[in-house]
Amino acid sequence: MKGRNMTRWRDPAKDPRQEPKSNLITAEGAARLRGILDHLARVKRPQISAKVGEAAAQGDRSENADYTYNKKELNRVIARITYLTKRLDELQIVDRLPADTSKVFFGAFVSLEDENGEQVHIRIVGHDEIDTKKRWISIDAPMAKALLGKQVGDEAKVLTPNGDTFYTITAIDYRA
Repeated sequence: MKGRNMTRWRDPAKDPRQEPKSNLITAEGAARLRGILDHLARVKRPQISAKVGEAAAQGDRSENADYTYNKKELNRVIARITYLTKRLDELQIVDRLPADTSKVFFGAFVSLEDENGEQVHIRIVGHDEIDTKKRWISIDAPMAKALLGKQVGDEAKVLTPNGDTFYTITAIDYRA
């Protein structure tokens, strides 16, 4: 079978994209997603719809690049609005601290020290909040899974491409 929808076959049992993702999100993350959805629905979509209308009024649409571009952009915005609406319905907002704040759980800011004595500061968040610049990692990430339930002073073993890496937890914080 040929065509644009043809992709490489992957074994579903081994495909990492098939692993179930957690539906947890922090209150700040949910507010950010709602803000994006609101902006797309109230500002972006009407602007692009107006551009499509103006371009369509110019006549022949088959050779109208402005119409074609804006129509594609409108479809992208509508798809994003649809995705965010469904995703926000699926998410479970975690808006309170865990009962035991001395252990690593969802939403924790964790300071780690690796085998070489280098400090690493991360936060464990939901899949929709990952930010590599801030060092926010998904709760589904191998490092987060290795840290969950541990306390200050505990050692966590994380499997990396270079082999096992050991981290010692130096601080746990849950900022309000």
